[in-house]
Amino acid sequence: MSTDTTDADNDLRERITNFLRRNFPQIQMHGGSAAINHLDRETGEVTIQLGGACSGCGISPMTIQAIKSRMVKEIPEIETVHADTGMDSGADGDLGGTSSGGGMSPSFPGETTDDGGDDEGPQAPF
Repeated sequence: MSTDTTDADNDLRERITNFLRRNFPQIQMHGGSAAINHLDRETGEVTIQLGGACSGCGISPMTIQAIKSRMVKEIPEIETVHADTGMDSGADGDLGGTSSGGGMSPSFPGETTDDGGDDEGPQAPF
């Protein structure tokens, strides 16, 4: 890989990172993170992984759709955006559900379950 190609890749990565920070500050403000997992300049494809508080967040699908539609408009080299939170596989935990039941069910503040699993943190005072 030539130095020019490396510089161009680094410039594109920086522009993508700045795009995410500028257009989606709520990701970081709410305890989430966004990382470039893969970038292919030749095909114009980028893969973004949202993590932290984004995993299991109810509005992360809307954030992902906004990233996908806006990034291709603002960054001409990008033609396709793949983005997810890593929770698309139906993994246990994003809404407090269990994978053994075949579906997920929401958990609510103050609700307790005796599943023997990890503690979900302090309970609400109501």
